Amino acid sequence: MPLAVTDDQRALADAAAAFATRAAPVSATRAAFAACAKGEAPAAWPELVRQGLHAVHLPEALGGAGAGLAELAVVAEQLGGALFPGPYLPTVLTSAVLAGADGDPGDALASLAEGATGALVVGEGLVATPAGDGGWLVDGQAGPVLGLPGAEIVVARAAIPARGKPAEPAETLWFVVAEGASATVTAADGVDLTRAVGTLSLHEHRVPPARVLPSVPEDYVRLAGTALLAAEASGIAAWCLRTAVEYVKTRIQFGKPVGAFQAVQHKAAMMLVGAERASASAWDAARAASQPPDQWRLAAGQAALTALPLAVDLALDCVTLLGGIGFTWEHDVHLYWRRAISIAALAGSAGDWETALGEAALAGTRDFSAVTGGECAALRAEVGAVLDEVAAMPDEAERRIALAEAGLVAPHYPVPYGRAAGAREQAVIAQEFAARNLAAPTTVIGEWVLPTILAHGGHEQQDRFVRPTLRGELVWCQLFSEPGAGSDLASLRTRAKRVEGGWSLSGQKVWNSLAHKADWGVCLARTDPDAAKHRGLSYFLVDMRSPGVDVRPLRQATGESEFNEVFLDEVFVPGDCLVGDEGAGWTLAVTTLSNERLSMGSTLLNHGSAARFRELLNSPGSRADVVRALGRASARELSLSALNLKSVLVRLADGEPGPEASVLKVYSAIAQREGSRELLTLLGHSGAVASEPVMDHIGLPAVLLGGGTIEIQLTVLATRVLGLPR
Repeated sequence: MPLAVTDDQRALADAAAAFATRAAPVSATRAAFAACAKGEAPAAWPELVRQGLHAVHLPEALGGAGAGLAELAVVAEQLGGALFPGPYLPTVLTSAVLAGADGDPGDALASLAEGATGALVVGEGLVATPAGDGGWLVDGQAGPVLGLPGAEIVVARAAIPARGKPAEPAETLWFVVAEGASATVTAADGVDLTRAVGTLSLHEHRVPPARVLPSVPEDYVRLAGTALLAAEASGIAAWCLRTAVEYVKTRIQFGKPVGAFQAVQHKAAMMLVGAERASASAWDAARAASQPPDQWRLAAGQAALTALPLAVDLALDCVTLLGGIGFTWEHDVHLYWRRAISIAALAGSAGDWETALGEAALAGTRDFSAVTGGECAALRAEVGAVLDEVAAMPDEAERRIALAEAGLVAPHYPVPYGRAAGAREQAVIAQEFAARNLAAPTTVIGEWVLPTILAHGGHEQQDRFVRPTLRGELVWCQLFSEPGAGSDLASLRTRAKRVEGGWSLSGQKVWNSLAHKADWGVCLARTDPDAAKHRGLSYFLVDMRSPGVDVRPLRQATGESEFNEVFLDEVFVPGDCLVGDEGAGWTLAVTTLSNERLSMGSTLLNHGSAARFRELLNSPGSRADVVRALGRASARELSLSALNLKSVLVRLADGEPGPEASVLKVYSAIAQREGSRELLTLLGHSGAVASEPVMDHIGLPAVLLGGGTIEIQLTVLATRVLGLPR
């Protein structure tokens, strides 16, 4: 899913992609490597300027489109995916930073808006001292800088040494570098063959007052730079994914496409997971520019630690899926790989970003609100009044009943059980809960059961089960998996035979959450043993207190018993507890409703979460190590939350949902595994004690296995989303 979310952004993306494909094919870029290294603009530059792709983010008064960093990132992603050569990215980065200055940048920004090429020098190494006439003298060396050779407008930042007051905030000088003997640009042999890179050396370089620029907040500089680099990384990741998938669909080995082999499918599916994360991460950084400054560090840090390294990894994965042909000079993949390596390096070291994001995570939280506070004012007032009343009720059961009667337990359900709330209304209701620090209620297993009853059950079943469950009077469990039918659920052997007044169920179920507490269970059983395995299954509602139901808790490696095995010995199920038609059970079991509950806000991790790392800050050991680990954990969580929010906003815009649900499930499991293991490495000797982080790690299989393993989800993504052959 690209960065573009709105219709206007999608139109902009299409236009940018079409332009790049037509005006700057990679074949033409290959013939111009020498010119690229010198910083020469490509032949397509004048047309790019005429189309305004360099100025979508600039004010209309300067000839720009008056949009913002989010729209500029949309263009950067598409041009990155086309490997557009030359100074585009350094130029728009320079103008984007100047547009965020605390004052009027004057002629420098106007020149960039008119089509001049630019470069931004913000690294350490330049030092400014007063010249005595209102000007400055700058000395030092900085680089490597993207696009510096050949740049027509070079904007630089130099440090101003403290004047005997080290406690004061550091001062900087922003200025336009003038050509002359005191300023030397040295081109370097860049990894990226399609763009110039070089260093800037200044020796007593005089900066008159006319060339001094207003300062730009450091956090905004880092955000703008990271967002645009991440957007280009997203474009590279998408190209690598498409290229690899197209190849493995057609490359024949052993008489079949290599994409039919599971190892290849899983690698391609992991590339999809990475590409989706890179896109969401870059999108989140770009949208942060329109948010308050306290959001900039968090957004920049997660993008630097997510999108940029992912582009490098996905390019290498593309090479290996292509095989030997991917390692040849003639194939374009190494050009994308080189660019990914280059922009990841120019963004700065991962260690520095980990520390910066860790400190930012200690100071604040990322805003993942799906709607603004002014939307749906009448609904807010109504829901807010109910929640205020509920919050004042002393009894928890009374509060749950009040929420159910107000349609707020499952607001997406139809009236009278819910409010028939669409995506936007669900987002507003979720905000009202969050504003009062109230947890949105859940029916747990009922989240899967009730939608099936609403879609396929009769009116009597709906009246009997839906409202009591919403009121908290009924607890459900799911009786699907069996010892011999886990991932291959359709091979289940539990039998249901007709008896007078209903059915008799016999069999064994396993890994049943809440079965020891449940009032009712939904059970998939075989009613036609002669039918094909996906047929002849039926969907039953089972009273867990019925004679013949034997629930036996399973003790896990943690010592706790959260799961159960359930034995059914000729359990009688009345005829009115069959949901839907006989034999239609498989359809019911896999039903995914269009009005499912939207997940709002952060995707929280139970194992290896950022909160766990914060708890270690006061423990013996290196604070610096913990802060860096917190930065890595925060990057994982923030990228998940960004992917979730982007999916919600697509739904709010009436767009079709993509593969986000499976991608979220896959990466959530991976992130929890990575974070949980990393926590153990920080515990030191205390890891030998049965503390909560250690026991969480031992309980990790519940996440990795429950609801389908990572490998099962990867197979789903490979075959159903990427279209690889079975």
